[in-house]
Amino acid sequence: MPELPEVEVVRRGLADHVLDRTVAAVSVEHPRAVRRHAAGALDFASRLTGRRIHAAARRGKYLWLEFDERDAGDDALLAHLGMSGQMLVADRGRPDETHLRVRISFDDDGPELRFVDQRTFGGLSVHPLEPAAGGGLVPGPVAHIGRDPMDPLFDPDAAVAAIRRRRTELKRALLDQTVVSGIGNIYADEALWRAKLHGERPTSTLSRAQGRSVLDAATAVMAEALGQGGTSFDALYVNVNGASGYFDRSLNVYGQAERACRRCGTPIRRDPFMNRSSYTCPRCQPRPRRTRATSAA
Repeated sequence: MPELPEVEVVRRGLADHVLDRTVAAVSVEHPRAVRRHAAGALDFASRLTGRRIHAAARRGKYLWLEFDERDAGDDALLAHLGMSGQMLVADRGRPDETHLRVRISFDDDGPELRFVDQRTFGGLSVHPLEPAAGGGLVPGPVAHIGRDPMDPLFDPDAAVAAIRRRRTELKRALLDQTVVSGIGNIYADEALWRAKLHGERPTSTLSRAQGRSVLDAATAVMAEALGQGGTSFDALYVNVNGASGYFDRSLNVYGQAERACRRCGTPIRRDPFMNRSSYTCPRCQPRPRRTRATSAA
């Protein structure tokens, strides 16, 4: 699933191609693509048609387009990319993609905006803007999501305090989007490796300095990934022009099982984690003793 850098790449592409343009028509090619819009496809299309796009916004892994008014209660177009969702700009007349789900055209001669989704786990929906727990206005389904480490208003000290209050393992806390948004499985493993911390470390034993270290590492690795267009393991994640990112070539631990750690040479270990995988260096990131899991902060 795309994480913060990949979604930010898409957001920037949308900002370059659809801002200050007015929606002329919306065609829903597959009803499942708008299943999160409770009122259905016709209402979805009617609430977009005639609207002028003012901003492309993001919080964590959530992406949306705002219209001119931008007040509480006003509509926003929320995009959930899921596992394979793509927001593409395409010249009118270009052949449709095999998995085209929604087409948005504008009242000018510029390119269309197409939502393409092979697995149809993602989707588009329209929601009113609401005040968010972390401040600002966001679409309703995003209101509970915390700010991310690349947000100028992100408070790392508050995030560290929230992580330390959680009675869970460190990696699980990093993936909790209500605490810190935008970090997914890939960048959690990379940040933990950089900070020399194991994902099973109980958050109650984490020092403030260690908490800042792992958040700083997450910020750095996501910034580097953003500079390389994100991480693409297959053709399912692309930017709005259909190009893949190449940060997968720079990954230190994620997906590197049995390869030598770039820091110490120890083979990288792969362990099952929440129906996915975690990758660590057994030497750089020693697994915490189980007896620590019940220790006090």
